[in-house]
Amino acid sequence: MEYLLNAFNSLDGIVWGAPMLALILGTGLFLMFLLKLMPLRKIGTGFSLLWRGRTTNVDESGEISPFQALMTCLAATVGTGNIAGVATAIFMGGPGALFWMWCTALVGMATKYSEVLLAVHYREKDKSGEHIGGPMYAIKNGLGKRWVWLGTAFAIFGGLAGFGIGNMVQVNSMAQALDSTLHVPTWITGVVTTVIVAMVTLGGVKRIGKVAEALVPFMCVTYVIAGIVVLIVNAAEIPHTISLIFTYAFTPVAATGGFAGSVVLMSIRYGVARGVFSNEAGLGTAGIAQAAGTTKSAVRSGLIGMLGTFIDTLIVCSVTGLAIISSGVWSNGQSGAALSASAFESAMPGFGGILLTIALVIFAFTTILGWSYYGEKCWIYLVGTKSVLPFRILWVVAVPFGAISQLDFAWLVADALNGLMAIPNLISLLLLSPVILKLTKEYFAEEDEGEPVIAESQIVD
Repeated sequence: MEYLLNAFNSLDGIVWGAPMLALILGTGLFLMFLLKLMPLRKIGTGFSLLWRGRTTNVDESGEISPFQALMTCLAATVGTGNIAGVATAIFMGGPGALFWMWCTALVGMATKYSEVLLAVHYREKDKSGEHIGGPMYAIKNGLGKRWVWLGTAFAIFGGLAGFGIGNMVQVNSMAQALDSTLHVPTWITGVVTTVIVAMVTLGGVKRIGKVAEALVPFMCVTYVIAGIVVLIVNAAEIPHTISLIFTYAFTPVAATGGFAGSVVLMSIRYGVARGVFSNEAGLGTAGIAQAAGTTKSAVRSGLIGMLGTFIDTLIVCSVTGLAIISSGVWSNGQSGAALSASAFESAMPGFGGILLTIALVIFAFTTILGWSYYGEKCWIYLVGTKSVLPFRILWVVAVPFGAISQLDFAWLVADALNGLMAIPNLISLLLLSPVILKLTKEYFAEEDEGEPVIAESQIVD
């Protein structure tokens, strides 16, 4: 067992090491400049399309509305990474890590736009008649038979990683937080979560979409409001907070108190790694959910999909990071969710820690729902629709075990597999970048003439 632990420790270090992070950032930068900063220039357009996408159009094909598709993506991405992940990045990399998380999100918008566009453009219909897409289908239908093995690799990594990073790790975080804050036994959390997850996931993507549509906006808005309260309480520290973020992002510093110490490289490493872990730009997962959205335009889906990165990191993660730094607790020696809880508790004594725990529980629960859909589609790609019911049953069964188990090894394996998902996806983005550029140019050329083009997806029955 010790050998396996060391082996996966080494693999995890490689997967989330400097070369991979450089590849993720480099791909995002390449796509951003290829698109001439379009994802940044068209943020307003994306939000407008999202608002109009709250209802489905009978002339468009798909199982859920564009709004529900994005909420399903956010359900998977807005999770423990937004609370515990941000805190860990600041603990390990200093306040400057937040700056590099912002940079990751900005270039990640181009990555997310591109992977959603390709997922919708190359989506198929499975034997049950539902739309299905993602990096594996973009690779198979866009790059041809020689590259099918790469899509298979993505599906294997995603299909296995989901049970850890999208299921057991999430419910374990919920159980530990409720046990330490509200003294709820971990087994009770496991049982209750299992029942609710079963009720939602066994109903498929339409039920997941409806729950995400109702729950995700509420949880994001409520959390952001709570974070703003923390910032208002610490308003006098905001200028110093901004100064710390930019100073630590570019200046080597010595260890302070319980803070682990940082050089610029550590700020970059942990800022980028936690940013990618949170918003999943570059991992390819967003395209899996967006491919189920009703649309005739892959570009429109991409414009809506890229908002997931903006909301997840530039809004939700920023609130967490600014709260931690402005409250002054970032150097108190705590890490993870405990550090975030300290920030909220310092501003709202007797209530802040409980509020943070509730937020973490809801975030983790929605991540379980979103990742259940990702994992299901990966297994459908590998073995067909016959895997749907067995997968959903196994997914539900894994929940109670995650609540009561020690998951250090499971976390390590899942984290490594999660990172490995990026490799096939980034390769496909680079090789299919001419398609991304072509569809984007056609859409906006027609839009400028007053008749937006419908860049129809190449649906394969």
